[in-house]
Parts: sequence; C-alpha cells; structure tokens
Amino acid sequence: MVKKRIKNIMSKVPELTFIFWLIKIAATTLGETGGDMVSMSMNLGYLIGTAIFAVIFLVAVIIQIKAVKFHPIIYWFTIIATTTVGTTMADFADRSLSIGYAGGSSLLFCLLMASLFTWYKTLGTVAVASVSEPKAEMFYWVTIMFSQTLGTALGDWTADSEGLGYFWAGIIFSSLLAVVAGLYFWTHVSRTALFWAAFILTRPLGAVLGDFLDKPVDHGGLALSRYTASAVLLVFMLGCIFIFKQKPAQTRH
Repeated sequence: MVKKRIKNIMSKVPELTFIFWLIKIAATTLGETGGDMVSMSMNLGYLIGTAIFAVIFLVAVIIQIKAVKFHPIIYWFTIIATTTVGTTMADFADRSLSIGYAGGSSLLFCLLMASLFTWYKTLGTVAVASVSEPKAEMFYWVTIMFSQTLGTALGDWTADSEGLGYFWAGIIFSSLLAVVAGLYFWTHVSRTALFWAAFILTRPLGAVLGDFLDKPVDHGGLALSRYTASAVLLVFMLGCIFIFKQKPAQTRH
C-alpha cells in the first residue's frame, strides 16, 4: 500500500500573531487617513481617489501573486492598498451615490458574503493558511477588499449616522474584537469564521481611529494633519515589520 506523501507548503500570508493584528489595525487606520488625504485634503474627490487607489490595488495584487514566497513588505503594501481603496470606495458609495451608510453597508455585506461563498464553492475552503496558489490569492484579495470597504461604511455609520462619535464607536468595535478573542481562546468556534469576523471588525475600528485623529475638534476629532498622521502610522508599521520577524502561515497538501 503506497502511502500518500504529505508535503508542507508555505502560505503567501503571515501567521496570525498579536503583531499581525497590531499592524492590521495600524494599516486600517492609515487607510482612513491616507484615503481622506487624497480625496479631501488634495481635493480630488471620492471618484478620482477611488480610481487612483484601484490602480494601486491592482498593481499591488499582481506583485503579491507573482511573488514566489511570502514577503512582509509586499503583503502589507497590498493590505494598505485594499484599505485605502476601501475608504474612498465606501465614501463614494455612501456620499456621492447618496445610498447612505445603511445602504452602502448592506450592499457591501452582500458582496463580501458572495465572495466568500464563491471562494468556498470553488476551492473548498476559505481558510487563510490555504492561500498559497494564485487562484486562492485572487479570492483572498477580492474578499479582503470587500471587507475593508464594508468596514469603512460600518465605522462611518456607527460614528456619524448613529451619533455615537469616534470615541464610543471605537469602544464598541474594540469590545466586539475582545468578544471574538474570547471565543478564540475559550471556545471551539471555527477559527476561519473567527478570523474573518476579526478581520472585518478591525477595519471599522481603524476607520473611527483615523477619523478621530484627523477630523475637526468640533466634530469630536483631534484635527491632526492627515499628512502627519499618515506618515506616523506608516513609520509605525514599518517599525513593526522590521523589528518583529513575521513567518508565513503553514498549510498541508
């Protein structure tokens, strides 16, 4: 009887450690300040901003997929690309198309679920550790882009439309993330489901943190320069990437 040989294949995404989530929150916050910097501070508007970041997103995904192995700089550059295009895309849908935060969030949630469903039906799994081949990577990055856009709409909806402000909205999303962490450590709930829940929730947290940093004081923000805030967040991310070595997630085939 011939035994099937099992080989280890290294994923193109990093292990899910505390540092991963710390950088992810910083990246989503940078996506908010960076997206607003281009669309608002530079007065280019949401449509042109979305077009600019969409091109960057496509280039980043192509580079990431063509890379032969996990590379932290390429991976996190692609994450930033998804979160900046998510910011301008959500703002364009919510404000320029006048469908509102509720309408935008509902539409994006449906798109996100459709992406996950198609991914699962095509490859049989949506687990992060399975992202080691081009087809899985394409599904992964499209799903992430939808999750980042949804997170932006949720953050704006909670902080602005519901009138909770950036501080209380941040408390709400931080608490929800704590619940997800509790389920991870003390239950046997699907790790894949918990990953996507946490990944989605970090985006609205980053959105309200970004708005808190750069919005006017009379709107509940700190009125910091979007350029300065974005630069500080980028330096923080690079520091974490270079100081804390990240390993690729490992999967078996």
